[in-house]
Amino acid sequence: MSDALVIIPTYNEKENIESIIRATFNQEKEFHILIVDDSSPDGTSEIVETLILKFPNQLFLEKRVSKSGLGTAYIHGFKWAIKKKYDYIIEMDADFSHNPKDLIRLYNACKKDGGDVSVGSRYVNNQVNVVNWNMKRLLLSYFASKYVRLITRVPLFDTTAGFVCWKREVLETIQLDKIKFIGYAFQIEMKFKAWKHGFNVKEVSVIFTDRTLGTSKMSGNIITEALFGVIKMKLKGLPK
Repeated sequence: MSDALVIIPTYNEKENIESIIRATFNQEKEFHILIVDDSSPDGTSEIVETLILKFPNQLFLEKRVSKSGLGTAYIHGFKWAIKKKYDYIIEMDADFSHNPKDLIRLYNACKKDGGDVSVGSRYVNNQVNVVNWNMKRLLLSYFASKYVRLITRVPLFDTTAGFVCWKREVLETIQLDKIKFIGYAFQIEMKFKAWKHGFNVKEVSVIFTDRTLGTSKMSGNIITEALFGVIKMKLKGLPK
């Protein structure tokens, strides 16, 4: 039994899913994987079901009936992980933008180095570690993180990062059913609440590489949610 679970939300990731699963299982430490698939019409979940036969005690699948947003997929996965008593729960994308080789670094930042949350950061000390993004998208992401830090005062360089390791205690403390955002701002809200609760949030420098296969899920509505949502979040603070 591994103490660490990697949650990978998917929608139409047939080009990447088998490779990312095998790459994760190929690390020196044993990680378990939970795929949360939003009924991908391209057959992503069918590929996972076939792989479960090869990795029956390491790979798990939760299928949801519709595409309901990244945040709700992770919350579904978090609740599943808490119920199964995993000590460390890691968010990771399916498209190799997050390198599975960095999983152990995020894990150790919590397990050995005292972090309650570790964030795979693209912008530690304002150094940009992003590959294959166009300048518009890079600037949007970089200054969005700066904007969030300015508004919320969260002491992180990469507030919008989606490569994150959580101790189970943090997820048990945060009221997951009261998370407001489901898109880009979900990552911001989770970090903000962890920090407001007094948990130690550490950043681990990673290189983010844009996907080469499949289609990006980024949209204008997601960015709008992030930009305007953080102001509401700051004003409301933590729920009672």
